[in-house]
Amino acid sequence: MEQNKFDFKEIQEREERLAPGHRMCAGCGGTIAVRNVLKALHPGDKAVIGNATGCLEVSTFMYPYTAYEDSYIHNAFENAGATLSGVETAYKALKKKGKIKDDYKFITFGGDGGTYDIGLQSLSGAMERGHDMVYVCYDNGAYMNTSVQRSSATPMYADTTTTPAGKVSDGKPQTRKDLAAVMAAHNIPYVAQTTFIGNMKDLYTKAEKAIYTPGAAFLNVLAPCPRGWKYDAPDIIEICKLAVETCYWPLYEIVDGKWILSYMPKNKLPLEEFLKKQGRFKHLFKSGNEHLLEAFQAEVDRRWEELLTRCNA
Repeated sequence: MEQNKFDFKEIQEREERLAPGHRMCAGCGGTIAVRNVLKALHPGDKAVIGNATGCLEVSTFMYPYTAYEDSYIHNAFENAGATLSGVETAYKALKKKGKIKDDYKFITFGGDGGTYDIGLQSLSGAMERGHDMVYVCYDNGAYMNTSVQRSSATPMYADTTTTPAGKVSDGKPQTRKDLAAVMAAHNIPYVAQTTFIGNMKDLYTKAEKAIYTPGAAFLNVLAPCPRGWKYDAPDIIEICKLAVETCYWPLYEIVDGKWILSYMPKNKLPLEEFLKKQGRFKHLFKSGNEHLLEAFQAEVDRRWEELLTRCNA
């Protein structure tokens, strides 16, 4: 795939494939993820968009209306991968018979609840079979649509409605699942982890690679949620930057099995710089909980060093 030169102005002037007027929250990371991933579609190209149940679906689709300008399919939590892989297979069959002339790209979106957990089986099947499609996870770290319950993407010690921080609990005791590594183990052509920093170049370029690389591709996009993370909505970009600079959410891609680091912080910040911006971690800064911060920092450091080894960085 010959990648186009990154031109921020030209990209942002492309048609909006997610129309305004949807009901997503102000400051929602999911909306930013969807708009910018779809901006990576080249002008004139057609797409079929899939969408697992979740915040994004209930806020952009109310039958018979949808905020998407492309063909759109809503399906249940558990089968976004299966649905789009079926559509992609039908498309190839119809095109082979000459019943479809146009070229289409296939992109589906799911939150971490519908991707890390409920939809993992159908996602794994679609990736293993090698369908020419992109699965995009907008990772907000919990089941936000149903009142902020923990998911396997929820970071350790996060306060959620099912892991409430208090006198008898420090928040979620488990570490988060490394889904990008799980997808890489499927030996698919392209996997990437990204978020919203700077002028969105990292998100855009990885989305373009995912869409235009033949075969199965997976994008994991950190997409903060102001309600679940308990931050001021205008702070979303700063929080994403801190996630990267503290190495909580490193930026990398895996191309045909080769791990490539996208960004190396010049001065790796302590994890608490990322955590203290979010109300879901406020209990970690109470006197007596210093050991929790140390344990969380140690886990982030361990994963960072493991990633550096994989990337030969």
